[in-house]
Amino acid sequence: MKRTVPAAFLVLSLGLTAGCGDGGSDTKADASAKGPITIWLSNNKEEVAWGKAMVEAWNGQHADQKITAQEIPAGKSSEEVIGAAITAGNAPCLIFNTAPAAVPQFQKQGGLVALDSFDGAADYIKQRTGAAADQYKSPDGKFYQLPWKSNPVMIFYNKDILTKAGVDAENPPLSTYDEFLATARKIKSSGAAPAAIYPAPSSEFYQSWFDYYPLFAAETGGKQLVENGKAQFDSPEGQRVGEFWKKLYDEGLAPKEKYNGDSFADGKAAMAIVGPWAIAVYGEKVKWGAAPVPTSAGKPAAEIRTFSDAKNVAMYSACKNRATAWEVLKFATSKEQDGALLDATGQMPLRADLPAAYPDYFAKNPAYQTFADQAGRTVEVPNVPNSITIWQTFRDAYSESVIFGKRPVAEAFAEAGQKATGLAGQS
Repeated sequence: MKRTVPAAFLVLSLGLTAGCGDGGSDTKADASAKGPITIWLSNNKEEVAWGKAMVEAWNGQHADQKITAQEIPAGKSSEEVIGAAITAGNAPCLIFNTAPAAVPQFQKQGGLVALDSFDGAADYIKQRTGAAADQYKSPDGKFYQLPWKSNPVMIFYNKDILTKAGVDAENPPLSTYDEFLATARKIKSSGAAPAAIYPAPSSEFYQSWFDYYPLFAAETGGKQLVENGKAQFDSPEGQRVGEFWKKLYDEGLAPKEKYNGDSFADGKAAMAIVGPWAIAVYGEKVKWGAAPVPTSAGKPAAEIRTFSDAKNVAMYSACKNRATAWEVLKFATSKEQDGALLDATGQMPLRADLPAAYPDYFAKNPAYQTFADQAGRTVEVPNVPNSITIWQTFRDAYSESVIFGKRPVAEAFAEAGQKATGLAGQS
């Protein structure tokens, strides 16, 4: 999957017009209707190729319920386009690129169908996804999204740069904060690379998913940023993660200036936080290795949790032929189609025990095995009201205290935590 900056397309306008209602549309009147449907696919070429093949397979068996597929129309962001389609009432039946962080907003617009209204749907989701499924429920206990695929993030490192810095490139000491910092200092002081790691230091809400949040998930044993209506980042664990990143910035190991390009591909940084899509992007350009994100005490790899970077499928309330849409949703997330998606994109279907489900694939593609193992231990963004605003509130506090050092981390996180908790309690 070719992405120079993970999730860089995800810029959700906070000013989307909210529709009436605080949930999805009532599906009872439409749940049995069958006929042609339209779906949207992401504009990633590998996913488009998978989508076309999936549609062809379905249409060959369902002449009276054909799918018409198209890429998400161009716009400032996918989420803005989807939000506008909800407002206009012309969204497609299914969108195979629904961001979990946007679901609360789409739901508030009245744009989503509760999948639980279809017989056996909740059980299907739970059986396919396993224990992780509960993270995708909305506050009313229903599923307005089907967990589809993830890109669990890990530390990618450049073996050549580490060797140049005098670090063991086959087993680099990166598991504890102290080890990671010591390795980062060697990289910088040796001149092997200008930066040890170079996450985007910009203020967009989603940037925290690729610096702070993976380490927060690991340090807390799998907590979300908000749980039970209360912010979790203003905790000893959350502050430890902030202080760790602050040291990286204070010592110049992570630069504070935005890099216009791909710092890892260009050899400007020895490490990056990436998902399995990076294997195809960097595989032939960089001699790389992968490791779990660090924790303060150095938890075993098998216990490390990380951010999922998932994209899901949702059914939209403009859909008329919802019975067909539900059958297509099951068809597209069947074991066979999930295997085809994995083969085409290297992204990880959100299935329980993924390595056991596709042993032949991982035997042939051992580079993906580490990510497949990690895929079973992921943490999603919280499905709470005002999700995007909460993330922006946190990012602003993080930027001010961690990146630019204008306020103490504890003080900034405490204030942002109070705001986030208040926002999570609003409808």
